[in-house]
Amino acid sequence: MLCELIVRLRFAGRIEDHVADLPITQAALGDAVGLSAVHVNRTLQALRGDRLIATSGTKLRALDWPGLVQAGEFDPTYLHQKDRDVAF
Repeated sequence: MLCELIVRLRFAGRIEDHVADLPITQAALGDAVGLSAVHVNRTLQALRGDRLIATSGTKLRALDWPGLVQAGEFDPTYLHQKDRDVAF
């Protein structure tokens, strides 16, 4: 879901210097994807630990886009944005 949010925000021009503003709580994110806030927290900690993302308040930075795409098994083709580059 993070990859999709990043791609959609990028297409909307809402990402600056690989940093996205995601003003959403871990509990709300968990509700959106059907996971507990504890699981979301642990997953985000793991992504930070693997140096795939960095967070600060509501800011999320994709440090290793190819690694994040691989970790999330993200395939952007369903977004129907073939004419746009999804690489960071």
